[in-house]
Amino acid sequence: MILIDSHAHIDDRRYSDDIESVIDRARLAGLSHILAVGVDIQTSEKCVRLAERFPMVYAAAGVHPHDAGKAPANYLVELEQLSHHEKVVAIGEIGLDYHYNFSDPGVQIQRFREQLDLGEAVQLPVIIHNRESDSDLIPNITESRCRSGVLHSFNGSLSFAQQAVELNFHLGFSGMVTFLKSPLTDVVKWVPPEKYLVETDSPYLAPVPHRGKRNEPAFVSFVALRLSEIRHIPQQQSATEATRNTLQLFSKISP
Repeated sequence: MILIDSHAHIDDRRYSDDIESVIDRARLAGLSHILAVGVDIQTSEKCVRLAERFPMVYAAAGVHPHDAGKAPANYLVELEQLSHHEKVVAIGEIGLDYHYNFSDPGVQIQRFREQLDLGEAVQLPVIIHNRESDSDLIPNITESRCRSGVLHSFNGSLSFAQQAVELNFHLGFSGMVTFLKSPLTDVVKWVPPEKYLVETDSPYLAPVPHRGKRNEPAFVSFVALRLSEIRHIPQQQSATEATRNTLQLFSKISP
């Protein structure tokens, strides 16, 4: 069974002492690739360095909504430069977050739209973060020309999922689907087999049976297992579908 962790923050300092072991455990768990995702220029550059260091690691470069207000004036130029690296496969993590409002909502929307346009310009998919911003997220995607990407660590309603898929976006499922009171069962049952990915969002959202611990890419198998249970398909099938979808969406990844 081959799996891809389509979203991990393995640049996080919590891996600074054992990143080699984290990568080794992922490989032993059957992972073929890990997508390391940046949240600002510094972390995006760090993800690229990890991709250069480890053959199974690829990178995404973007500015997270939390960091939208701190983005340097030339951030789009820097992201575009990073986007041309052979192992940068997406623009992300971008999006909107109205839960914490670490950045002004207006600034978040501006940075979101700029990066949606960048993804379209450099012909890379986008990786979108969404928290309590449904009312603005879909309209801004709709108004842009970007039609390739994933709503990562999806935690929205069925109707919101349907709107996203209608715009040709994928849904990324994380350890939240394994939680006892997860509201995602209806979404997981409904999502078309060509429109979902699996991820860890490491070091966050560790799946059951590791909930409460530091997450890592090797644990993505528990997400695939839970998807197979909800969808009443073999685990091998959920892994195969998610891996196929990831390789098709992030087409710069070498199989």
